[in-house]
Amino acid sequence: MNRADLIRDFRALGLWPGMGLMVHSSLRSLGYVEGGARTVVEALMAVLTPEGTLLMPSFNHDKPFREGGPGYYHPHETPTVNGAIPDCFWRLDGVYRSLNPTHPFAAWGQQARRYTEFHHRTLTMGPESPLGLLLQDDGYCLLLGVDYRANTFHHVVEMTTGAPCLGRRTEAYPVVLPDGRRVLGRTWGWRAHSCPLTDAGRYVPAMADVHTQAKVGRATATLYRLRDGYAVIADVLAHGKDGFPPCRECSIRPRRVPQTVPSDWDTEGNCLLPDAVAHTY
Repeated sequence: MNRADLIRDFRALGLWPGMGLMVHSSLRSLGYVEGGARTVVEALMAVLTPEGTLLMPSFNHDKPFREGGPGYYHPHETPTVNGAIPDCFWRLDGVYRSLNPTHPFAAWGQQARRYTEFHHRTLTMGPESPLGLLLQDDGYCLLLGVDYRANTFHHVVEMTTGAPCLGRRTEAYPVVLPDGRRVLGRTWGWRAHSCPLTDAGRYVPAMADVHTQAKVGRATATLYRLRDGYAVIADVLAHGKDGFPPCRECSIRPRRVPQTVPSDWDTEGNCLLPDAVAHTY
């Protein structure tokens, strides 16, 4: 595969100029690509054009804070564990990266700065997160050579509908800002046990009614409109499935770790508390 091959396949799948798109990916799944991950990123940019917006995960899943890690997140230094394509993407000129310490997003294009600049002041996967804003703008998600286990978007549906298993800004980790300041950045409190509805993929069969699939190189590519995915996932969370109860009746709650702290989120006002440190950067 070369850049022209990828552009052809992306267009055939249904990508277009000006589109807002979240991409989860596997470079290996495509087969041999001349120029590797950068060629894939450049092909996506060429199809979307600067009038569109390209969003990718650049998460570290708290790896920097484990034994042997540097002990901090730096938006210009910390690698992502989401694969070669997003790890290439966030490093490129013109790409913005958010300041969430464990789940930062990277973005390029027309809405890139707006999507990322205040991620550290809102819920990690909430309605004002980068992916939540893409939903509001009627964006799409592309699963490129990966399946729905990589689909971060179901967490946006969980947080937006009030899943009790996810802590709202209840873990704090060191962040080194581009200006050199060190702060304690907030992120979600991950659930103590996996979700039997979303993590187990019980919504996935219904996605066949709303997604499009095609080949990009050797990879199976799955494209869906976020609004359509939201409806499918929210229905499963609201009603349960396969004998598992609705989300609101589930007993799973956020984990407790050494980094667990009281939330700095005003649930009733749906905003950051006035004395939250995140207001200062």
